[in-house]
Amino acid sequence: MEKLIRVVVANQPRLMRELVLATISEQPDIEIVGEVQDEADIRRVVEEKKPDFLIIALDEPGERPRLCDSLLCQFPDMKILALAPERNSSVFYWASLDIHSNRVEASEEGILDALRGKAQFPRRYR
Repeated sequence: MEKLIRVVVANQPRLMRELVLATISEQPDIEIVGEVQDEADIRRVVEEKKPDFLIIALDEPGERPRLCDSLLCQFPDMKILALAPERNSSVFYWASLDIHSNRVEASEEGILDALRGKAQFPRRYR
C-alpha cells in the first residue's frame, strides 16, 4: 500500500475549509490528519501531526502568508498550499535551501494535483 498524503487544513473561512475537507476527504490517497480553526493552534497541530501538507488561507495574493517562513524553516519537509477563494487564486510553497512558491490552478483538480506532487513547476524549482 502506498503511503497516504497527510494533510492539515487550517485557518480557512469556515465555508472554504468545509469545501476543502469535502474535496480531499474522499480521496483514497489523502488522509486528513488535522483541522485547525484558530491560527494560534497551527504550529502545535503541525508539530503534533507532522503533515506532508498544510492548507491555509492566502490573505493577500502576491504576499506569502506570515506563517510560511517560520513553519517551513521549522518543518522543511512540509509543503504549504495557500488558497484565496474569493480571488480564485492558490499558491504552493515549499522549502529547500530557500523558500519557493508557484501558482497552482485554483480548482479541485489543481489542488489535488498539488497535493499529489503532479502540479507543474518551473524546472529551476524541482
